[in-house]
Amino acid sequence: MSIVSMTGFAEAHGTRGNLRWRWEVKSVNGRGLELRLRTPPGFEGIEAAARMLANERFRRGNLQATLTLEPQEGGRGLRIDAAALAAAVKIAQEVAAETSLQPARVDGILALKGVIVQDEAMTPDPAERADREAVVVESLAAALDALRRARRNEGAKLSAVLGAILGDVERLTHEAAGLASVQPKALRDRLAAQIKDLLGASALPEERLAQEAALLAVRADVREELDRLTAHVQEARALMGSGEAVGRKLDFLSQEFNREANTLCSKSSDIQLTKIGLALKAAIDQFREQAQNVE
Repeated sequence: MSIVSMTGFAEAHGTRGNLRWRWEVKSVNGRGLELRLRTPPGFEGIEAAARMLANERFRRGNLQATLTLEPQEGGRGLRIDAAALAAAVKIAQEVAAETSLQPARVDGILALKGVIVQDEAMTPDPAERADREAVVVESLAAALDALRRARRNEGAKLSAVLGAILGDVERLTHEAAGLASVQPKALRDRLAAQIKDLLGASALPEERLAQEAALLAVRADVREELDRLTAHVQEARALMGSGEAVGRKLDFLSQEFNREANTLCSKSSDIQLTKIGLALKAAIDQFREQAQNVE
């Protein structure tokens, strides 16, 4: 199974009587699961059901669900809230009487929030309201299912990117192992050349030279770091193939990757090995950046 991305977008439409609506749902990466619900007035009661639907389908990500009403042609459409209009007119008259401002225009009063409302959003019958909310929530479930599919599709692409980066890390680790295997001899030869330059003919005995070279080789030994890098690559591939929500684990694992690469660079006494260590750090940084999009 492939990993799941936290990035995606989907929509769903629904119709009931003279009411038509549209859900837009999108998600981006986040440390936990958070749902931001935006609905027109009169639909506040669906929030609990919406959160339950999201919790059933997702583990992580910042989700935003927006409900938009689209009245059908021939429907009751818009109407004026008489009470809100009367209050707005009264306020406008009082302001005009107390100031030198021009009286409010009709279009300005009608533009005030709450003066013009949609009939469909105001259902006085509790049973009718419950039925309407049920079908709206049902269409939200369809939108969230589509979002889950979109996140899986993005996850498949993300899996390919992460797999390629792991391949680079594995290749660089093998190259580093090849250089590390000849590092003890290189250290000995370099030490012998330095001592000869400093002491001339009075070079150290071969036994003493071997001891000093052995001490340098122990301090520069990176086999443990390379073994751990190899093990981390295998663990990352196993996590990606588990089919579970492994985003946090991959993020933690990338920190372990980086720790080993840093130690490799600090122990290196060879410029080529250092270059490989820096290339490892760059690849690991790319891996961590992409892993932060995994659910």
